[in-house]
Amino acid sequence: MRRVKAIAWAVLWCAPLSAGAALDVRQNETPIHTGANPEAIALIPAHFPFVKPGYLTVATAANNSPPIALWSSDNKTLIGSDPDIARLLAESLGLKLKLVPAAWEDWPLGIRAGRYDVAMFNIAVTEARKQSFDFATYRADHHAFAVKADSAIAAISRREDIAGKRIIVGSGTNQEKILLAWDAENRAKGLAAVQPIYLSDEASATLTLLAGRADATFGPQAMAAWKAASRGQTKVVGQGPYRAWVAVTTKKGNGLVAALQKAIEGTIQGGQYQQVLTRWGEQQEAVAHSQINPPASIAP
Repeated sequence: MRRVKAIAWAVLWCAPLSAGAALDVRQNETPIHTGANPEAIALIPAHFPFVKPGYLTVATAANNSPPIALWSSDNKTLIGSDPDIARLLAESLGLKLKLVPAAWEDWPLGIRAGRYDVAMFNIAVTEARKQSFDFATYRADHHAFAVKADSAIAAISRREDIAGKRIIVGSGTNQEKILLAWDAENRAKGLAAVQPIYLSDEASATLTLLAGRADATFGPQAMAAWKAASRGQTKVVGQGPYRAWVAVTTKKGNGLVAALQKAIEGTIQGGQYQQVLTRWGEQQEAVAHSQINPPASIAP
């Protein structure tokens, strides 16, 4: 496993950017820090039962999903925009950070069962999820379609464009919801059905696409753009119909979300938030303010 991580990391940092520069992820291994935020700390409920006292326990992606999360050159430390934001949250709340690598499918049960204080998996706010979880937003995420660099597919941006195509998508994601809704409309109009290919591991998704066993992937814009720029083997050919709020996620009604929101606000005002997004190429997804449990989607 560690050998696989090392290979993936090496490919990421030494591959050429489309502009000809070198993408060296090692430059992003140095943590960005912030100070304790008294206003955020004051909003932590009295005697809050943190999973590990003195720590903010955060579940985040265990697979290499740059720029959101990936393994550093030591093969044991998680870096990326989500781990960076998680560190800022913990320090703002006067806590140490405990990152727990986990599978996407595990975070909802893990939050409900009390294994994690919060989850950060590029989780989008949805109306259904708001029934069980509280959210403090920290990015506004586009969804992107990507294909092989030499694919004849020039654009996927409309419902009709997915007809008859094999598209890699994550189960239980906003992207899957969009894909299946578009497919239902297409089939009702007599168009060919889409073939979803469910993969949650980015390495498997990339190999499947490059091997020609899929026509496209549909996932977060930041990940698709990073992959295209760092490797040159894929290209982004379109976006989904709306953007989604990406948010720090915690158990519904546990009282922690106000402190999380105030912590994010403090790092926005202090500039550390912008430093994180800039070094991971996510500036276009920045928010001016963190919101608690906003409406699920944003107009394009």
